[in-house]
Amino acid sequence: MPSPSIAAQAYANLARLTEANLSGNREIAAGESFGSLLKGALAGVNEAAQNADRQAQALAAGKANIVDVVTAVAESEVAIDAVVAIRDKVIQAYEDIMKMPI
Repeated sequence: MPSPSIAAQAYANLARLTEANLSGNREIAAGESFGSLLKGALAGVNEAAQNADRQAQALAAGKANIVDVVTAVAESEVAIDAVVAIRDKVIQAYEDIMKMPI
């Protein structure tokens, strides 16, 4: 089960994106490219996976609570699922572009 902090962050990001689209402002912040957005997202996924790993190691050492470990693993799983969904959409968009007649 995802933690409330991840859900709150996802809702905040969705609200920010929706607000930008509704106002007609589709520009990316100055100096921010698609590559940098993707790099930041992957860094977040990596951080979540490392946190889950640290929690699991702490549990094995008897220093962590099982609830904290399960929460960290669930957060990591949600982040990885999001990256996989984005990857699938990017591949689908690429394939659609390649199928377009010239």
